[in-house]
Amino acid sequence: MNLRRIIIHTFFYSLYFFHKITGTGAFGRSEAEYISDSIQTGGNKLKASLLKHHVKQYHEASCSVATVVSVVNALREKQGSNFIPASQMDILEKVRTGNWKERMSEKGDNGKRGLPLPLLGEIVKSSLNEYGIEYKEIEIIEAPENSGQSEKVREVLRNRLSDFEIKEICLIIAHFDQGAFLRSLNIPHISPVGGFDTKTGDVTILDVDPEQKRPYKITFDTFCKGIFSNYHNLLRPFGFKGGGYIFIKLPAS
Repeated sequence: MNLRRIIIHTFFYSLYFFHKITGTGAFGRSEAEYISDSIQTGGNKLKASLLKHHVKQYHEASCSVATVVSVVNALREKQGSNFIPASQMDILEKVRTGNWKERMSEKGDNGKRGLPLPLLGEIVKSSLNEYGIEYKEIEIIEAPENSGQSEKVREVLRNRLSDFEIKEICLIIAHFDQGAFLRSLNIPHISPVGGFDTKTGDVTILDVDPEQKRPYKITFDTFCKGIFSNYHNLLRPFGFKGGGYIFIKLPAS
């Protein structure tokens, strides 16, 4: 690990312990609610496929790989193809956009590891194309630039979560500050959305972090806080400007 990464790791661990001692950050909010029982899909085949093909990341920086391969395999099954599920290593060999495989290595791609939101969007699109998956649109949604846009962005997001839950016509991949959802480090993380309660507004996260043994629910407000986070300036040289989500609109069944 080079000096710059040591400094960054030290900073985020120090911030974590500060929040823990002072009861601030995620330690000052309601905890995520882990789902101990089987998630009820309610006949939603897309949600069932996501649960079936959910995998955990294979190292600390590979959340994008686990997330994208889970989504790819779920969509291949949903669209009725006969297939052998792709592995995380398979997809890294097949999709070379943005030096994805190199970014997953110990040294990274010129020192850059993980995927900023815009590059994640490009890789999602390349992955769906490489595996012959039909889709209508892929949209990259960043944090709103001013407070006047915020309510509209939240309303659109809520409607899209509802469309995923009820109509099975879209998928959402979250790019978020993990420490906003969990008592964890305040670092960028990626995972698929696995459900939305249209009555309570709770959002289910299929977290690919192997330390998260079960999916968990968070409030809609917490979800927005996490995905629309402006990551710390220390991460900007690595391309991490802020969080958001990837919206995949699917053809009508």
